[in-house]
Amino acid sequence: MKTSCPPVLRILPLPHLDKRFLLLRVGWHYRISRAPRTGSGRFFASVTENTAENKDISSEKITRASASSDASVSSQINSQSSPDSRSFVKGAAPSGSVPPDWDENPDLSISTFSQLPSSTFGYNQHMIINSDFKEALRQILWQFRAPIRYAVAYGSGVFPQTASPSRIPSAIHPNPSPAISSMQGSRGKMIDFIFGVTFTQHWHSLNLQHHRDHYSAVGSLGSSLVSRIQDNWGAGVYFNPFVTVNGTLIKYGVVNLDTLCRDLSEWDTLYLAGRLHKPVKILRDDARVRLANQINLISAVRTALLLLPSTFTEQELYSTIAGISYLGDPRMALPAENQNKVANIIKHQLPNFRRLYAPLIETLPNVAFHDSRCNSMDWKDDPNTNISLVQDMDPKKRGNMVRRLPRAFRSKLYFRYQSKLQIPQAEFEKMMEDSNDQDPSRVKRQQGGVFEQKIANDNQKGLQEEVRKAIKSTVQWPSVTQTLKSVVTAGVSRSWRYAGEKIKKYRDGQKGEKDVAGTP
Repeated sequence: MKTSCPPVLRILPLPHLDKRFLLLRVGWHYRISRAPRTGSGRFFASVTENTAENKDISSEKITRASASSDASVSSQINSQSSPDSRSFVKGAAPSGSVPPDWDENPDLSISTFSQLPSSTFGYNQHMIINSDFKEALRQILWQFRAPIRYAVAYGSGVFPQTASPSRIPSAIHPNPSPAISSMQGSRGKMIDFIFGVTFTQHWHSLNLQHHRDHYSAVGSLGSSLVSRIQDNWGAGVYFNPFVTVNGTLIKYGVVNLDTLCRDLSEWDTLYLAGRLHKPVKILRDDARVRLANQINLISAVRTALLLLPSTFTEQELYSTIAGISYLGDPRMALPAENQNKVANIIKHQLPNFRRLYAPLIETLPNVAFHDSRCNSMDWKDDPNTNISLVQDMDPKKRGNMVRRLPRAFRSKLYFRYQSKLQIPQAEFEKMMEDSNDQDPSRVKRQQGGVFEQKIANDNQKGLQEEVRKAIKSTVQWPSVTQTLKSVVTAGVSRSWRYAGEKIKKYRDGQKGEKDVAGTP
């Protein structure tokens, strides 16, 4: 008869085991261990976490970075990379490198990290932050009893968008940890989180039991209604803003993992995909989300390349990527957001954008870094270096990029060009059938055909206009409905407070512009 205990306990007869010995064996079996380095990638850092909530991946022995881990990862990157690899020279693929066509037919049904395309796959997604601050963020997660499968902290509360703050503690947090006070100083920012969960209603049911005060009056109507509001309105996210956890003021959004992976891989709303276009700190990782987000990131690069000329700079590339999700966002058309937000993000987070996107740029055949400063061993960590890039404008190669855009977004762009090029409906439907990615019985190479090459060969101004309109049509309605939903989910008082914070950001941005204009 099989026992219900962990496998390690089956090694010895249960009646003869001392209880303390049992506890030690259980602790050792479910320990959080540091995984051995399995590749020598240019930015490789095994920093994914193995947590109690993610027991299904504990056998993968994914690394949990300890107090000195982030610093050691940075030194390993520098010490184990050659000058050429630090300069992102193509053709120097590390062991465990990603197959060149990994994104043609990705399997988004995976459940373990060993099923990813390579042992170092997605290492670029993990940002290095202060280890004490990272641990303080993790401690916030542990206050939630409901199981969180994937979690990121993001926004200006984690990645500064202004100059270094003074070290005077801020009063915005009731009783923050010393690490949070030290990192944020006087700027005092609410910390934003996204929680990916498997079962929406079950998660809210547990969370309502332990944190009823996080919810507005909607919470009184039960987890069933809360989950329906989350999944059926807006972009599929349920936000609880201005709640205090571990003495820290936070906002957290709850999303079903299926909804998250669909937006990351298909861009059906770009609501969450756009947030993950910027650097975020992954606190709990999930194999399926990592794969979907890698698709999201390389899609952002391809979209930006369609909007850019043959030569451009890093800042132009990253600004284009960071600005994708703000096209069509109603907050940018109203006095409800800092109009310099994208510029501020890039200015203060340039090394993190390099870490996120430079390894992906290396894998693309039609774009390359083209700057003698890349020969410097430490250029990637220099926020004042703005490297030049070049891309091949050949319509065939750019047509392949169009063909590999996310499915939902690509369909919108196709419909726009059907109208622009006046393609008959029957012919257009035949082209759509030939480009169908959804038929599991056939494996297709995502190569652009005549139609995609016509799109790519459009004049630069025309292509920019159509791509931007497709982005706006993707972003606008989900953003509007998500904003309206927040009034219900957050409640009137918290919504009013949130609007006030956004208006303040807008005014601060306007004041900053005037100060710059007045500088002699």
